[in-house]
Amino acid sequence: MNTAPTPALDQTTAVAAGDNTVTLDTPIQRGETSITVVTLRRPKAGELRGVALTDLLQLDVTALQTVLPRISNPMLLKQDVAELDPADLVQLGTKVAGFLLPKAALDASPSA
Repeated sequence: MNTAPTPALDQTTAVAAGDNTVTLDTPIQRGETSITVVTLRRPKAGELRGVALTDLLQLDVTALQTVLPRISNPMLLKQDVAELDPADLVQLGTKVAGFLLPKAALDASPSA
């Protein structure tokens, strides 16, 4: 059985991860640890429970405080989200809102 990684697959994975990675303008401090980069993954329907999708599209802070800890790596705590620099919150929120758009809308987007 061949267990060597496929280069094409690795490149695709790297591109997909890069699209969902945000470099924070103001790092999050947790003790001696400094979080400078956060990677988000597309949420599943269950991870959106308790949140109105329209709130996420409007970058509602409370909705983002609920969803970001569920889909971030490293995992952001609700308190981390509350203390984010507004520019970083907008960057992360924009990624989350983008996850809610259908592929056709993303393909038609000039920035896609």
